[in-house]
Amino acid sequence: MSTTADIREAVTSCPEAAAGGATLVCGTRPELIKLAPLVRLFGDGCSVVYTGQHYDESLYSRIRVDLPPSNRFHELGVGGGRRGDQLGRTISAVDEVLAAHRARVVIVQGDTTSALAGALAANAHSLPLVHVEAGLRSHDRAMPEEHNRVLIDHLADLCCAPTGLNRENLLAENVPAERIVVTGNTVVEALHTALPPACEREAVLAARGLVRDGYALATLHRPENVDDPGPLALILKELGRLPVPVVFPLHPRTAKSVTRFGLGRLLEPLVVLEPQAYPAFLALAAEAAVLVSDSGGIQEEASVLKRPVIVVRRSTERPEIAGTFGVRVPAGPRIGEEAARWLEDVAGHRERLRYLPSPYGDGTAAARIAAAAGSVPVHRTGSAAAG
Repeated sequence: MSTTADIREAVTSCPEAAAGGATLVCGTRPELIKLAPLVRLFGDGCSVVYTGQHYDESLYSRIRVDLPPSNRFHELGVGGGRRGDQLGRTISAVDEVLAAHRARVVIVQGDTTSALAGALAANAHSLPLVHVEAGLRSHDRAMPEEHNRVLIDHLADLCCAPTGLNRENLLAENVPAERIVVTGNTVVEALHTALPPACEREAVLAARGLVRDGYALATLHRPENVDDPGPLALILKELGRLPVPVVFPLHPRTAKSVTRFGLGRLLEPLVVLEPQAYPAFLALAAEAAVLVSDSGGIQEEASVLKRPVIVVRRSTERPEIAGTFGVRVPAGPRIGEEAARWLEDVAGHRERLRYLPSPYGDGTAAARIAAAAGSVPVHRTGSAAAG
């Protein structure tokens, strides 16, 4: 396997990759976090288009301050709304930026409305498209994200697959092998950059009266869990019954649902926090006995932090951690059952997990993506005027 130095040398030897007018389109907190390593690597050679899909102060501003500075950061302020309306407005807004500031290549990350909008706008401008985090599949057509990621992968000129399994998913859908590269996931280097040292993590815990391995950390935001009072109540009840304090950074969507459904009493046993800046969140996650979440990113982060995660979802596009770092369960009593299993020997599980490699790579994903993006042909078939 190439070393980080080898890959970075390959990037810097290719001017198009290192500073080649890349435009990165994103619109959510996870996208900002995961694209930050690429922004650092490209420096002033890239533009960042932030659509504003996540516009809540707690989800955006706390992440924005930790991003590397960019002289070309476009904030579009698209905001929320119905999915179709939001998609249409976002495509139009990104299209205007691409028309005014011509890019060599457009890079999108993940499976959000913003990522799909960036992909479609790039396609309309006949610009090469690179999809970071390509090939993830939940095989659950009820998930809007599943449709988004499939569409983006088939539009992309380069699919940057985090794992070999993701590559196999793409090949099974007849994506040509020459359009696929296995890169690892940028979450690895994003996490290592943001993770506070042990002394600072200890201070974060002490400020909240917590001790290492003596609490659980939970997050919840997916529609299947929070948009219906039944599943939401089940999950909150299970969290409240755990035999350790449960730290619960409250997502704005979840907070609205708790209020709407009159479930505020179920938050009383929990240590409810406002959404955390990324370093503070990682400090809590790194020292927790167990994580409970429906987040895709936390599944990846758990494998880097070497912590166990209980995934509360009906399906997942990240099966690589199943049976090692994580287990998937439905809303209900299995949350408590699995938590009890991890909590019965926290020190033993921590020691066992520390030796397991993360399936998401060695921390060189950004350099691999940049090197591969530099070789994508500039001219594409078709034209922006085609109709």
